[in-house]
Amino acid sequence: MRKVISKDGTTIAFDKTGNGPAIVLICAAFQTRSDPMMPQLASLLSPHFTVFNYDRRGRGDSGDTATYAVEREVEDIEALINEAGGSASVFGMSSGAVLALEAARKLAIESLALYEPPFVVDSTRPPLPENYLPQLKELISSGHRGDAVEYFLTKAADVPADFVASMRSAPFWPAMEDVAHTLVYDGTIMGDTMSGNPLPAERWSSVSIPTLVMGGGKSPEYQQNAVKALVNVLPNAKRRILEGQDHNVAPDLLAPVLTDFFSM
Repeated sequence: MRKVISKDGTTIAFDKTGNGPAIVLICAAFQTRSDPMMPQLASLLSPHFTVFNYDRRGRGDSGDTATYAVEREVEDIEALINEAGGSASVFGMSSGAVLALEAARKLAIESLALYEPPFVVDSTRPPLPENYLPQLKELISSGHRGDAVEYFLTKAADVPADFVASMRSAPFWPAMEDVAHTLVYDGTIMGDTMSGNPLPAERWSSVSIPTLVMGGGKSPEYQQNAVKALVNVLPNAKRRILEGQDHNVAPDLLAPVLTDFFSM
């Protein structure tokens, strides 16, 4: 484990593996750099790239600050890019893909790969409740971390309530509660992009770097529509569908696609 200091003084923990051009991996909700997918993906990419796999603030071995802002997470990525020598490519997963888009608006990123940013751009699934973020904040501030996890899973991730109820007794549930406060961060990053309305055409119009937007062939219609919608608003993007995959994409199938794209 290594550490870098972000602009506001927060310590960001990361693992650095491999040799070659730099890639920063940005994980999704609940994930840390130690979760199975992220180190597996880093290992598969490391023969070709120098991979920075980090804990987003508030998770794992990274620090945090009392007042959250998306800009602070962008500064965390900037600190990692500076550690890499001043430029890097970036891969973002789910809400981490949306954070990667925000970073690409401001930082020296060479190319961008995104897997299933969880936009809701039409009526193919229910949008987030209008009071989603205030309700999530209230659950966290009142100490109901398990309820916050359940609220996120049923309202944001669209997981059936009976399935979530059975998850609460699973051995991995306490780890989800440990990072429940960062669900507010992911909700802040997503903003109003899960409202069922089309993506704002101007929001990422300045992100002109080569961008690959990926989705799973087995993912639900709303998620596939989100991938198409993002490709349509980005000036230099292409779409790639990974057949047989859903939101929980297999690292061994994702890594060759990323290797090809980041080697171009």
